[in-house]
Amino acid sequence: MLLLVPVYAVVHGWANFLWFSNVALLVTFVAVWVESRRLVSMMAVGVLLPEAAWNVDFLLGLVAGWQPLELTAYMFDEDLSAMVRSLSLFHVALPVLLVWLVWRLGYDVRAWRWQVGLGWGVLLLTYLISEPTANINWVFGPGEEPQQWMPAAAWLGVMLVIYPLVIVLPTHALLRWLFGGAGAGAGRA
Repeated sequence: MLLLVPVYAVVHGWANFLWFSNVALLVTFVAVWVESRRLVSMMAVGVLLPEAAWNVDFLLGLVAGWQPLELTAYMFDEDLSAMVRSLSLFHVALPVLLVWLVWRLGYDVRAWRWQVGLGWGVLLLTYLISEPTANINWVFGPGEEPQQWMPAAAWLGVMLVIYPLVIVLPTHALLRWLFGGAGAGAGRA
């Protein structure tokens, strides 16, 4: 973290920290420090699916030279320094760490609600302060480029629906099935 945060801030700018994966990395750092089941569970439901997609895209890029989801094209961009690209390898470890932490601390079944609220806040903030050309969290369109077929605010509305329905709730169901879950009164939050 002592290296990643300043390097990312200089190379990519502060808005880059709004990517869900970067939010999850920073919050997971805090969650480990305070051993918070709620924070770990929130980050797990919020990013395990996208992180799995990132890893598949990266692995296919390494093995076949093809990134079908175009999530990891920057990892193969020789104009970006190898050191900066290597810092993004946290994407490989983060899902493994989150699953291990959920196993160790337990799964908070309320985490999906908290994560939807946090996710909506991140999406709205990203929309308000980031540049459409950066398209952080795809708030301006799917993929790297902003979409043109509907008003930008309408697309943001679509993302506010997609995030909980396609990412958070399916991951919540999987984690609850795998790990059960702690209710409101159990252990550390």
